[in-house]
Amino acid sequence: MTIIADQTVLLTGASRGIGVYIARALAKEKATIVGVSRSQDGLDQVSAEVKALGGHWLGIKYDLSQLEELPDLVEKINQLAGPIGILINNAGIEIYKKFQDYSTAELHSILTINLLSAMELSRLVLPTMLNQRKGHIVNIASLAGKKGNPYNSVYSASKAGLLMWTDALRQELADTNVEISAICPGYVSGQGMIADTGVPIPKLAGTSKPDDVAKAVIQAIEKNQAEVIVNQDPITANISKLLIALWQISPQFGDTVYHWMGVSKLNKLRIKNQKRVALKLSM
Repeated sequence: MTIIADQTVLLTGASRGIGVYIARALAKEKATIVGVSRSQDGLDQVSAEVKALGGHWLGIKYDLSQLEELPDLVEKINQLAGPIGILINNAGIEIYKKFQDYSTAELHSILTINLLSAMELSRLVLPTMLNQRKGHIVNIASLAGKKGNPYNSVYSASKAGLLMWTDALRQELADTNVEISAICPGYVSGQGMIADTGVPIPKLAGTSKPDDVAKAVIQAIEKNQAEVIVNQDPITANISKLLIALWQISPQFGDTVYHWMGVSKLNKLRIKNQKRVALKLSM
């Protein structure tokens, strides 16, 4: 069991979405939270919430796409807050498009933020964790990494990579007392592209609350769980696990289920609504 209290926790993507809920949950556990985000205003808002809940907070404005500068970020955290005992790779971006419509820059951005930054930060913090024979890395993946989502293929690829890397690294870390976990949320109500585009989630897909994801993170750390699927309730989560297993045997069956659930239709609508949101932001 990993104790969270008094640990220095590096949380990426801390200023919005699920990151805010994870920060609140860590604050209740009396952790020292180092929140990283590109939004200073968002970090300031989360800071107030964390301190009100009894947690310690250090916000650092930083662009994780600058991989070559991540060693400087980790060194700064070590100096200001002490060695990083828990790393939560939560930062992520989604861009809904037909695959052929992605630009090279968009491919690079999604894969860098969702996968490469998590790998690089983990690579940088692991030596200290291994030397101290304690530590925990949590990667926020997605059910989209278990079954590819049409019109969201690059995001799916990034999350699938995150899951396979987590699985491989967990085996490398056996007997080191350093743990690694993957959290796989399904659709999360009111967060991310669901909130940004206002497109309703298919009823058959099931939804989870962001609090559920935050609770899963805490549970994975405290109980050293390898992987947690978060999808509405235990029954829906178990059904998801069964379907994922069946999809491995018959990918075309999985395609049929996704079509029946309306996933393709949903993501086509997201492409349109994403453009509307971008237009509003630019006006």
